[in-house]
Amino acid sequence: MKIGFIGLGNMGAPMAANLARTHEVLGFDTVAAPDGLTLAASAAEAAEGADVVITMLPNGTILRTVAAEIHPAMTPGAVHLDCSTVDVDSARAVAAMAEAAGLSAIDAPVSGGIGGATNGTLTFMAGGPKAAFDTLVPLFDIMGQKAVHCGDAGNGQAAKICNNMILGVTMIATCEAFVLADKLGLDRQAMFDVVSTSSGSSWSMNTYCPAPGIGPQSPADNGYRPGFAAELMLKDLRLSQMAAEAADADTPMGLAAMELYAAFVEAEDGAGRDFSAMLPRFEKRGRN
Repeated sequence: MKIGFIGLGNMGAPMAANLARTHEVLGFDTVAAPDGLTLAASAAEAAEGADVVITMLPNGTILRTVAAEIHPAMTPGAVHLDCSTVDVDSARAVAAMAEAAGLSAIDAPVSGGIGGATNGTLTFMAGGPKAAFDTLVPLFDIMGQKAVHCGDAGNGQAAKICNNMILGVTMIATCEAFVLADKLGLDRQAMFDVVSTSSGSSWSMNTYCPAPGIGPQSPADNGYRPGFAAELMLKDLRLSQMAAEAADADTPMGLAAMELYAAFVEAEDGAGRDFSAMLPRFEKRGRN
């Protein structure tokens, strides 16, 4: 396939590089110029004549702007695959723009972080026409380990928002539990051995343990350098609460997690750290 790839940051660049091993990829980014990729002078140039244009962008406002630029340049019948994490309304607006231009659009945010992007082990959660999704399966197979069609336009973003709301809440609970265990005199390894095989187990505990030296290797073992930055968790939790407000859904735990990550990132030392660095945050605090 001929692929345009717009947004070559920490996630987009390795995804594009994996695709470039077997497909013709023309990339564009307003700032980054990663080695090993052929680059266009503009987003529209990257999109021109492409079978698929992939976007990996910071937010819904930028996505809408880029979509307005690339859709007129794309060949009718081509697919706009957006892998950004944005608000549901923006995903659905871009899908409507694509349909009006004679294109197909799939919103397919990812889970797996920079490591997953580099290793080709991402999970894609996709919304949009099933026929368009099916044409993209060979690309999903290169960039990831799993792609799930979640339904109509915007449902990929809905799945990502719900997933990451769970992740934010469970990471906070895991960090709180380790600190409580410490103060009760329970050894961290014993805590892990029990919880990881009991009803309290979760991905945050079993796979991405926030306690250094416990469980599989994680950012906690690397000074909490980001695998998934706290700022990105805050962004996703804010998206979850925007969606919850629009849908009139009661999500008090999601709201509490958003408020805690906002304090951590914006008023404390969380900026530039992994989202699991909530553990040392709680270690420094008492009951009040």
